[in-house]
Amino acid sequence: MSRTDKTKPLWVRHAEHHPRPVHDHRYGACDLPPHPARETAPTRCRWEDPARQLLFGGNCCAGCKVRSHIKERQEWARAGNRRERYAGRHEARRSAARENRD
Repeated sequence: MSRTDKTKPLWVRHAEHHPRPVHDHRYGACDLPPHPARETAPTRCRWEDPARQLLFGGNCCAGCKVRSHIKERQEWARAGNRRERYAGRHEARRSAARENRD
């Protein structure tokens, strides 16, 4: 994990890693904000509190320090980087082949 991931505020990490919505439709339609914000919105439906993930588990990026979870997250990042690298190389080869034909 890079230093910038370690120093991001909790609300930023929470917003980046698929927070769960908490719905309350007892008094009307859903008024969930489109994305989590720094401050809690004055709506019935809201995004789950990021501190809840620290206390009751959930998404690893909100503070879980279990070694196996960190290793798994690093493997996902490496696999994603590898796919991106391979796609870039493939596109470069296709582009070079098109230029050679012309």
